[in-house]
Amino acid sequence: MVEKKKGVKIAIVGVGLVGASAAFAIMISGMASQLVLVDVNKDKAEGEAMDLGDAAAFIKPINVMYGTYADCQGADIVVFTAGANQKPGETRLDLVQKNIAILKESLPQLLKYCSESIILMVSNPVDVLTYAALKISGLPASQVFGSGTVLDTSRFKAELAEYCQVDPRNVHAYIVGEHGDSEVALWSTATVAGIDIEQYCQQRGLAPIDRQLVAERVRTAAYEIIKRKGATYYAVALSIKRICEAILRNENSILTVSGLVNNLYGIEHCCLSLPTIVNGTGRSKVIALPMTVREEEALRNSAQVLKKIIKQVGF
Repeated sequence: MVEKKKGVKIAIVGVGLVGASAAFAIMISGMASQLVLVDVNKDKAEGEAMDLGDAAAFIKPINVMYGTYADCQGADIVVFTAGANQKPGETRLDLVQKNIAILKESLPQLLKYCSESIILMVSNPVDVLTYAALKISGLPASQVFGSGTVLDTSRFKAELAEYCQVDPRNVHAYIVGEHGDSEVALWSTATVAGIDIEQYCQQRGLAPIDRQLVAERVRTAAYEIIKRKGATYYAVALSIKRICEAILRNENSILTVSGLVNNLYGIEHCCLSLPTIVNGTGRSKVIALPMTVREEEALRNSAQVLKKIIKQVGF
């Protein structure tokens, strides 16, 4: 593993609940020496920078500042979280018109200063916005990609780990496709300690997993949280931090980030999540996992849902 380089600069565009939480997670991780916060509400960005800066005595040295797009110049990573939040009863795809408009206005201004930065899209619907960002920017698919189902995959692992009574870090399982209602749980490759998850349950004397219930709990997790507290931001902030670590430390970690898919599983011309090697170059290589016929069909259906929305917004 390559050590992180010195003088790492990360910019966060959009300092709402997700952006501010991501800034906090990145700051306490110690991975960056500069953190720039940009928001249309300059007072909010300045306030967040001041609040984070007050923790200087408790963390590794870091310069936290609020600024403009110009201040993002030289950033290793730009985390794009600008946009409207998902409200109770609203799907991620319901946000598309509002957030596409924000992206169209802000991304060209950002690219004047950050054309060589890795752009990590987080705003929802993340798959559609990632595709739009690629088209607007003209940058390579390795450089512009989304947070995708990294969080959904963590939720899936947590559910399986609780049922199997093991550490979530010993569960290997993926959620692929849309970060949203058409996402796909890959049961065929789910393992615990290298053992098929159903075989593991048999060994432990556990009843077979209710796959439909688990997949539903993972799919609706955000809705349940939003219903109770209005928004989700802590876990997604940590998923952002995790992706940034994989980039800055050149880890070659396999994460389910969202990116351009062409001619894989019969899918093309859309962005969705698949297990992907993430390293210092960004989104390096997609891993083509073996899937069952039903899983492939569900993945293609997820792609069709996204392609329909992409077409509706003119991309």
